[in-house]
Amino acid sequence: MPSPDPASVTCRWCGSTSGSVVLDLGDQPAADHFPEVDDPGPDPVHPLRMWLCAQCGLANLAEDPTTPEEPRGAEPQAMVDQARDAVARVQAAGLLAGPDGAPPRTVTEFGSPHGGSWLDLLAAVGLTEAQPAEPADVVVDCFGLMHAADQAAGLAERAAATATGGTLLLQFHTLAAIVADGGWNALRHGHFAYYSTPVLVRMLAAVGFEATHAFWFDLYGGTVLLAARRTGVAGPADPPSVEGLVEREIAAGVLDPAVVAGLDAATAASADALRAHLADGTDAGRSVIGYAAASRAVPLLNRARIGPDLLPAVADGSPGKQGRRFPGVGVPIVAPEEVVARRPDEVVLFVTDLLAEMRTRMPEVEKAGGRWVVVDPVVRVAEPEA
Repeated sequence: MPSPDPASVTCRWCGSTSGSVVLDLGDQPAADHFPEVDDPGPDPVHPLRMWLCAQCGLANLAEDPTTPEEPRGAEPQAMVDQARDAVARVQAAGLLAGPDGAPPRTVTEFGSPHGGSWLDLLAAVGLTEAQPAEPADVVVDCFGLMHAADQAAGLAERAAATATGGTLLLQFHTLAAIVADGGWNALRHGHFAYYSTPVLVRMLAAVGFEATHAFWFDLYGGTVLLAARRTGVAGPADPPSVEGLVEREIAAGVLDPAVVAGLDAATAASADALRAHLADGTDAGRSVIGYAAASRAVPLLNRARIGPDLLPAVADGSPGKQGRRFPGVGVPIVAPEEVVARRPDEVVLFVTDLLAEMRTRMPEVEKAGGRWVVVDPVVRVAEPEA
């Protein structure tokens, strides 16, 4: 089936129809659809393309006819640690203080369907959840806004939820890191926008907010937390952190379609490398299992045409995914206990940030002579710990 006409795409933020397709993965199954393992299929497929708006610079999911249904995954320890670090850094910057330095009273969180929450961490520093429809002193969005098909409405909702003098915190996997890492499989159905810092700063300005702080984290290869207040409202500010990050990302080419389109070349390189690695392992008689049935693994396995013949199973800590299979390729999803029980020569890890956690949880893998193979998105064998 030919891809839809690029001219038919409308920016989910500014409404412009001027832009270009920078990544086209063809027809792919929905990355949040994990059928029961005995479901024979065929699984429905849909176009999967990233389109870069020429007017505002937002990277959009070009179209998405799917219905979200992903079972919630187990929250990686790396995300828990990053949330704790983020709250500590935000508090140290004075962003959790109310007017005239008074403690803030309330918080509202716009969560991600993938799970994870900062509410307990914020409660520990004195915040309580705002009542429905009550503007909050602190509004937190961790990877939630990207799930709004209408980006203008989604950001307006978060702005309206923020009290005058309050702080809006937006966390996102920056497009700059996605492009730098060749992370093409960040593109998936249900994720409607891929923000760069300069674009999100402009979006905030359009709804009357000024980005006052920018915090960088290593999570997912590059996660940014922007803090913003209503324009003209006094409060703590660190303009250099915002301006510096904006300048670096523009220099890296996040607004240049030719640069962002480099993701297309990265697609074949990583998919082919993984298939070749698994095929070589099969020929050599190496036993293998995967870990982390993450949504980002769906386009990777489908693009690489990797089925149970090369990857017999993928383990995952989410009970909602166990007993299911990857759409399109049929690789079954099993419980984590299977990793140790099978004593594999290799465990292919589809979420790089899980490596330290998994080594702690499953030391038996390396003690038995096995090794971890990380897909990030290049394929590399993790060096043994010293």
